Amino acid sequence: MTTQNFTTAILVNQTPTEVFNAINNVRGWWQGEIEGSTDKLNDEFTYRMESFHFSKQKIVEFIPGKKVVWLVIESKLNSFKDKSEWTGSKIIFEIAEINNKTQLRFSHLGLVPQIECYGNCSNAWTALIQESLFSLVTTGKGKKVF
Repeated sequence: MTTQNFTTAILVNQTPTEVFNAINNVRGWWQGEIEGSTDKLNDEFTYRMESFHFSKQKIVEFIPGKKVVWLVIESKLNSFKDKSEWTGSKIIFEIAEINNKTQLRFSHLGLVPQIECYGNCSNAWTALIQESLFSLVTTGKGKKVF
């Protein structure tokens, strides 16, 4: 049996650079409290959504117009038995040009159906990427999704 990491994608008319810049404007599309810098290699930032979710990310790959990878170095998901399910996982944004459009492929390596948070977390990521980040890329303003 193969592991199915969560993935989703969007296709937009904007350039790879515009998509890359929107991804790195994390406060513009990921609702919650974000502390720290989010726009260069080795930056570390925290994300907090009330008392439900805390995570600390480190940007471990940063290729302008192409790819951004966050390593989750700490997590506390209070709604689940294993509160540290995200720790050690990677959040990947890959950008490619397809037929004069830009595709953003989002993957969360380690977010698999076998873990408790998969249902809630994959639904949240789908809304964040397909609605909020999509809106930030296409209109300049993220969309509140929860």
